[in-house]
Amino acid sequence: MTTQQLINQIKKKQSFLCIGLDVDLNKIPQHLLEEEDPIFAFNKAIIDATHQLCVAYKPNTAFYEAYGIKGWQALEKTINYLNDKHPEIYTIADAKRGDIGNTSTMYAKAFFEDLGFDSVTVAPYMGKDSVEPFLAFEDKHTILLALTSNQGAFDFQTKTVDGVELYKQVLKTSKTWENAQNLMYVVGATKAEYLADIRQIIPDSFLLVPGVGAQGGNLQDVCKYGMTDNVGLLINSSRGIIYASQNDDFAQAAAAKAKELQLQMSEILNA
Repeated sequence: MTTQQLINQIKKKQSFLCIGLDVDLNKIPQHLLEEEDPIFAFNKAIIDATHQLCVAYKPNTAFYEAYGIKGWQALEKTINYLNDKHPEIYTIADAKRGDIGNTSTMYAKAFFEDLGFDSVTVAPYMGKDSVEPFLAFEDKHTILLALTSNQGAFDFQTKTVDGVELYKQVLKTSKTWENAQNLMYVVGATKAEYLADIRQIIPDSFLLVPGVGAQGGNLQDVCKYGMTDNVGLLINSSRGIIYASQNDDFAQAAAAKAKELQLQMSEILNA
């Protein structure tokens, strides 16, 4: 999917919501455990109830890898269902990959070619040759971890070298890489106060923003400092939506939570 196609969907749906499909079998409604594939059954119900309210879905691969081959099969079924039934929706493999060049190429093939995701999250620590193999894929995006929403982000990401924070060095350096136009960036909603400085470096790039909802991030603050003329934001909510209820009405409850965010986003877009 191209960036323009994503922008078109945002305008059409009046939403820049991304829903994280982080499936924990200990948290889903118990009756689903009787299904042949409980993970996919849960995802399908969430997607069917919320697809008109969001523009992206983001499965975190750890929640699938934890269940071995059955988890991977559920992930494959989920992405196939999205690509078949809702090809207009942007898909993110939250895998946080990144390794030496030939290994990164194989990771990229796995997520872009085999599974058919539109994008994948990548760690920048190993530098240019670990990221450029992902950037080589046409109409695919590499979402680089820049400033994350967790407390440990302060261990390294905000430390200064020669007076410049590490996350700013990542942003500036990444702009010089081949096919850098295919980059997006992860910036946590709990770091909203940093967004003004970030936009000085990457004024037009899309940001994937986790942390709204369960982690305490504020949508209005993120939009105030991070929104561009083309919106430039994908606001992710996972637990706050998909686990709104553990009863039989879980899908309807998820849709209600997603609708709350979508309505706030529509108001912001039309302000």
